[in-house]
Amino acid sequence: MKKTLTVFVAALFVLAFFVSCGQKSNTAQATGQTQTAQQPTQAAASTPGKPIRVGYTMPTADHGYIARAIFWAKKAMSDWRAKDSNITFDFVTADTVTKQANDIQDMMTKGIDALVVFPIDASITSQVEKAHDAGIYTVVMDRGTTKPVYDSYLHNDDQAYATLASETLAKQLNYKGNVVIIEGIPTPINTIRVDTDKAVFAKYGMKVLDSQPGNWNQQKAHDVMQNYLQKYQQIDGVITNDDDMLIGARLAAKEAGRTDIKAWMGGGADKRILKIIQEGSDPTLIADVTYPPDQCADTVTMAVLGARHKSFDGFYQTKPPLEVVLAAELVTKDNAANFINPDEP
Repeated sequence: MKKTLTVFVAALFVLAFFVSCGQKSNTAQATGQTQTAQQPTQAAASTPGKPIRVGYTMPTADHGYIARAIFWAKKAMSDWRAKDSNITFDFVTADTVTKQANDIQDMMTKGIDALVVFPIDASITSQVEKAHDAGIYTVVMDRGTTKPVYDSYLHNDDQAYATLASETLAKQLNYKGNVVIIEGIPTPINTIRVDTDKAVFAKYGMKVLDSQPGNWNQQKAHDVMQNYLQKYQQIDGVITNDDDMLIGARLAAKEAGRTDIKAWMGGGADKRILKIIQEGSDPTLIADVTYPPDQCADTVTMAVLGARHKSFDGFYQTKPPLEVVLAAELVTKDNAANFINPDEP
């Protein structure tokens, strides 16, 4: 497996946005600049910093994960406002790439110093590039862009995420049987997940009957699953790499009265799924994989620090890391309680 540089971010400020620390990011190599470490940069301050304006754009909450992500983004902005009155936030959501591109342009016109982009899909790249080229400190997250037009990129370890999910499903099926995949929106991270799933199943000689997009949408996944159920008489396992799609797919199977499915696997640690796992009430659903929505809070801090030319407290570099990769963790009955956040929607 190709190794990805993983950065675990140290506890920041009095509100402690992050937990744990990790390896240095080779930011100097990415920027072509030489950095000399002398004293750790200090991210925290007892008084408000210089006035800055931060723009934040992300998809509209059309499903559970994005609603959870918006919750964390708003929490981080609220926390920052409470301790620093010199920060102005412009937060917008969009349901199309066109609107997201227009929103970014509008925020640029307002004179933002930093921009956080949770792309609807990677076709937003050209507009993100305009912001980055204009000297706006740009943080891209999750679904990514088609090229590195950012100062920092925060995302999950999607290869490890999909590997954990598909290996767990394969083990539950005793490494045999017919599997269907429900994909997300066509993006770089979706490609990584689906390719990883297929590689794992191929390794064990398991058959992937079909793989169609559910667009990380519960209703769309429900419809895709209905089609699978009509098309295939024997389905042993279903993997979606997403809990919203998992909920829709499971509903479709229940409505059809199908009992042949022996194993389900989603992803994202939605509390609706985790409670089933915690209770042990369904032997076909025994595990999930984390994909933390609180990364949307982390990006707020990265944008504030970047706009003020500061790095993380305790870091010796003068800029935040170029890339932050979040670990994927397996959730089972034994540890599900650790991942259930009652405050999330």
